[in-house]
Amino acid sequence: MNILIAGSGGREHALAWKLKQSHLCEQLYIAPGNAGTGTVGTNVPISVTDFAALAAFCIKNQVEMLVVGPEEPLVKGIYDHFTTNPSLSHIMVIGPSKQAAKLEGSKAFAKEFMQRHDIPTAGYREFDETNYPEGTEYIKTHPLPVVLKADGLAAGKGVIICTNHIEALAEFELMVQQAKFGDAGKKVVIEEFLTGIELSVFALTDGKNYVLLPEAKDYKRVGKGDTGANTGGMGAVSPVPFADEIFMEKVITRIVEPSIKGLQKENLDYKGVVFFGLIKVKDEPFVIEYNCRFGDPETEVVIPRVENDLVELFTAVAQQRLNEITIKVNPQAAVTVVAVSSGYPGNYQAGKSISGLEDAAIEGSMIFHAGTTQEGTEVISKGGRVLTVTSYGDNITDAVGQSMYVMENLFFDGIYYRDDIGYEFATLPPSA
Repeated sequence: MNILIAGSGGREHALAWKLKQSHLCEQLYIAPGNAGTGTVGTNVPISVTDFAALAAFCIKNQVEMLVVGPEEPLVKGIYDHFTTNPSLSHIMVIGPSKQAAKLEGSKAFAKEFMQRHDIPTAGYREFDETNYPEGTEYIKTHPLPVVLKADGLAAGKGVIICTNHIEALAEFELMVQQAKFGDAGKKVVIEEFLTGIELSVFALTDGKNYVLLPEAKDYKRVGKGDTGANTGGMGAVSPVPFADEIFMEKVITRIVEPSIKGLQKENLDYKGVVFFGLIKVKDEPFVIEYNCRFGDPETEVVIPRVENDLVELFTAVAQQRLNEITIKVNPQAAVTVVAVSSGYPGNYQAGKSISGLEDAAIEGSMIFHAGTTQEGTEVISKGGRVLTVTSYGDNITDAVGQSMYVMENLFFDGIYYRDDIGYEFATLPPSA
């Protein structure tokens, strides 16, 4: 079949790499794609939110499956645009409906959903302009640290952890009264701070059945030892050593299954990935957030460990046949390290020529492009996150070592990456 992936990052390159391996994949298109996706499929210069142009392309090129990578088109209703149009409804769309995507698009909606279905999460209240004074009083007596979350999508910047009440009050005012995050922050969820270790769990659901994909842990801080500013992700590991059978059984029975049943009970049309952002507090799992799509850079370690044919998997999702599927997982560990542009996550430099891509390619490692573009024969940096290197290993230590070996052979002006991804699980060599 002909398949279109919507997106342009490392997640989309990893999905393209995997989908292209299927004997069922004839033509693979990526809109808009990057220099890496262009090596496994055909890039199409269409924005992920230009639904009309995507639809016209699908009809013209006889596309039978649309795989949606990022959250924005899902939250804006790409699933509904295709499934409610008679000329498009035959196309299998992998992703939830607009209403179901509110699990990511609205923090308040997600919290209320968890409350309705008795899913463990941090205590919270929500406030906006209508009850702003009540919100300020609530903050003044809230235990510290206190977490403030913009209700809507804020490009990954809408969560603020405040260590004192003055800072929290100032941020609350900036969000609600001065539109620090635009419309996304007009409503604010104020949440208790949970202390623990985070991980990501992925369930693929057809709206009725589900299968669990390999779990992962990503590293958001830009600096070594989890220091510095939060980023979109500097690397990831899978499996997660502390997510043992006992802990995962709690995740399944207390979080995954109630969530899938909740989607059914509320008639939320969901055919795609439910991303559970979890935190392990002592030995108990809590939900920090839902995402309505694959994570990035977690996809770059999760998808390489899935041994199933991904086209077959996604077809079973669309046809509500996941009960017939058993997930096969590569027992090896996978580690991805992200190379970013100088200045990231602040004002970063782009437009840098990348070298070493062909020389760095070795067996057991994959180079996925995140923010790149092809200009003639040159690959040029385009985004804050530029490249990811994923490697297999018998354990996390071996996988980290191989990813670092490959990364050391890549270069662009201002390249930066963390050399300690997986540090709490790996035996890393001492710093020079």
